[in-house]
Amino acid sequence: MDVGIQALPAEVAAQIAAGEVVERPVSAVKELVENALDAGAKTVQVEVREGGQRLLAVADDGCGIPAAEVVLAFGRHTTSKLHSEEDLFRIRTLGFRGEALASIAAVARVTMTTRSRDETAGTLVRFEAGELVRRELCARPAGTTVTVENLFFNLPARRKFLRSETTESGHIVNLLVAYGLAYPHVRFTLVQNGREVLRTTGSGRLEDAAAEALGVETARAMTPLPVLEAPGGRLGARVSGLIGAPSLHRGSRDWMFFFVNGRWVQDRALTFAVEEAYRSLLPTGRHPVAVLDLLLDPADVDVNIHPTKREVRFRQGQDVFGLVQKAVRRGLMEYAALPQAEPQRGEAVPVPEGRPAMVHVGREAQAALSQMSLDLMRPAAPQPVRLPALRVVGQVAQTYIVAEGPDGLYVVDQHAAHERVLYERLQGMRASLAVPMQTLLEPRAVELTRYQAALLEERHEAIARLGFDVAPFGGSTYLVRAVPVAFPEQEIANLLGELLQPVPQREPERDWEERALVTAACHSAVRAGQTLTEQEMRDLIRQLEATALPYTCPHGRPTVVHMTVAQLQREFARR
Repeated sequence: MDVGIQALPAEVAAQIAAGEVVERPVSAVKELVENALDAGAKTVQVEVREGGQRLLAVADDGCGIPAAEVVLAFGRHTTSKLHSEEDLFRIRTLGFRGEALASIAAVARVTMTTRSRDETAGTLVRFEAGELVRRELCARPAGTTVTVENLFFNLPARRKFLRSETTESGHIVNLLVAYGLAYPHVRFTLVQNGREVLRTTGSGRLEDAAAEALGVETARAMTPLPVLEAPGGRLGARVSGLIGAPSLHRGSRDWMFFFVNGRWVQDRALTFAVEEAYRSLLPTGRHPVAVLDLLLDPADVDVNIHPTKREVRFRQGQDVFGLVQKAVRRGLMEYAALPQAEPQRGEAVPVPEGRPAMVHVGREAQAALSQMSLDLMRPAAPQPVRLPALRVVGQVAQTYIVAEGPDGLYVVDQHAAHERVLYERLQGMRASLAVPMQTLLEPRAVELTRYQAALLEERHEAIARLGFDVAPFGGSTYLVRAVPVAFPEQEIANLLGELLQPVPQREPERDWEERALVTAACHSAVRAGQTLTEQEMRDLIRQLEATALPYTCPHGRPTVVHMTVAQLQREFARR
């Protein structure tokens, strides 16, 4: 039946508006924590029961709310953070819309106790489904506590869409971890179902916050990012934070945290900038760990594009992207973590003093080395990225070069090391448009599918820049007439087969040429199982020492495993 246009009841409109702001329990926690930070809190305590559905409470020691303004704070679009239209375009606070308290109160039973620093008594108010049901004086220190009970009690359909208690609790933990990293000078505490699961000291040091929020081992494998500033002009910005060593990586992007003027944001461009900086340093399908704080003029960032305020838009997006990528790449160039072998004790021959006379690396350990298992490695403290001068001792299993350095034993994967050398050499040559080519005495014929032939036509110039001359010969046959200098002829067909593969979904076509460099380096490098002369081993080590990033191959696998003198002494029971 058509009843015509009519105004929605106030309570229905409030519930619809609340749905945009409060999607799940973590949304309410986020709004309340941001209010606490805007109030200048130095301590923020969060308590959660049953994933936040039964109860969530946020207490702070901020400036509090004057008694005369407490009820007004629960009105829609009431805020102390904006006063004019101009303020909307230079937002310096986390909250600004004046919707959070009204939205939460519309879908829950909410109790607030608060006292401003200028008043002697506090105020208690209670709302149920947006209606004020109680107001009285109370005793409490300066600050504010908001308790939210039975979230979505009046929206059973919304409750059905919530995930398990574990999932909802996990979102809340992630939120507190993020803000613990964004505000290392604030003490955060999170208690779930009566058990404390997170505590930060508020020391003011990002390194301490990372250890408390991400774990001590993770923090040890991270290093401060060299602060990079873009002075005035088109973009005035500053990037700082922590970045993980290439040996520290995760299976998802959840361990990359981005803060823009203190706000935790999700931004694909920033994520892509960081991953571009780590290109060729991480294994395929793995993602870096990073905590990046970006400060820029509030007028250059728009945070008013989504109800949750998690997405932002930059006025000079390309400049911001370039600044972040440059900062992270510079940090990786200055510091890297050298993988350290955790030797497995094999059979030992005892001597009179009871110490082993030798340590045996058996087949199991050799297999682990060939796979470069991360279980055999743990990140050392960040150190200058350059390799020390090494003295070649010999070759093991025709795959690993054993060398002596200033602090112990170095085992080098000859294929991975040569890949790194060739990759950086090809990069430099391509940049200068001077990849040396060698003409084959007899052109090599290769058969291509129609799809491969079409891709070859599209990528012909890029393949030529890599040093390959490929021309049609008739039908599906093509002739390879020239290849880069020292490229093994037996690898031509395999390489072309890989170069003429479609670009994976979600990967920009322009990334293909970078992958082509990696592929060319891989096919040109010496193989595992190939015997090298002593001079060839020395030459390879010298070339690896000269590379910019010698500790990983272009695929992100380690090139070097280091066993320190202290580890050797421990294995032989000398200390």
